[in-house]
Amino acid sequence: MEEQFETQQKEEPEKKKGFFKRLVEGLTKTRNNIVSGIDSVFSGFSHIDDEFYEELEEILIMGDLGVRATENILDSLREKVKEQHIKQPQECKQLLIDSIKEQMAVEETAYRFENEKSVVLVIGVNGVGKTTTVGKLAGKLKNQGKKVIVAGADTFRAAAGDQLKEWANRSGVDMIGGTEGADPGSVVYDATAAAKARNADVLLVDTAGRLHNKKNLMNELGKINRILEKEYPDAYRETLVVLDATTGQNALVQAKEFSEVAEITGIVLTKMDGTAKGGIAVAIQSELSVPVKYIGVGETIEDLQKFDPDAFVEALFDNK
Repeated sequence: MEEQFETQQKEEPEKKKGFFKRLVEGLTKTRNNIVSGIDSVFSGFSHIDDEFYEELEEILIMGDLGVRATENILDSLREKVKEQHIKQPQECKQLLIDSIKEQMAVEETAYRFENEKSVVLVIGVNGVGKTTTVGKLAGKLKNQGKKVIVAGADTFRAAAGDQLKEWANRSGVDMIGGTEGADPGSVVYDATAAAKARNADVLLVDTAGRLHNKKNLMNELGKINRILEKEYPDAYRETLVVLDATTGQNALVQAKEFSEVAEITGIVLTKMDGTAKGGIAVAIQSELSVPVKYIGVGETIEDLQKFDPDAFVEALFDNK
């Protein structure tokens, strides 16, 4: 067991390095979409003026960073340029990179749910990788030595239960599920009872993703929340919304709609590999004041990682 733990510890930096490499590769299209434009502005202007900032603004907005984040980034850049008396565009490129990082800071307390008895509700429309995210998270938490139970409360989609069961088996965690069409509230009730009886550290709940009928979704989430408040009041609550990065601005729209029906505490951005719209990570965080907590760049458990803004921006501007 000790040997295994030591091996895991040795593997950890290797995995980190591997993930960064995959992130750099995965952000190639986004990099081509944003960074080449930024570079042409820095090389095309001989001094910093309003036109220089306007060009930058256009590139950042076109790169899916969103209007609010772009304004904040450029306000911060203007301030730094003024403070440091910078005259040459090339000299403020690193300042622009730093300003983008600032927009994406994730607080220390972002992963509180990992360190105390908690319930994590995972919400998102079908097709964004929600059930897969629940499975991967279960595996990651199990690898940290946590006792995890997953609840298959997405009883609306026929294959969701089977898919989650497969992930639960793969991750070696217990699953409480309901038959297709069962009441999601009753699944959560049973899962809560199991979590208490088995003294679980984390209860992960996969929910149905029906945004087109917001009223139903609101009622469903409301019911789940009431059950959790009554049956599991001492558990810390985390609500993660899963979004597909390839949908760009549409992901931001979805995030806003979900924030109307639930108190979102974090974002999971999937399919970051191979999208030209990775800049949406900046926009969502800025628009909603909700941090991106995990990003996914592939199929395996290792391909879902905690979001590191510095690593993300470094990978985005990686010119190698």
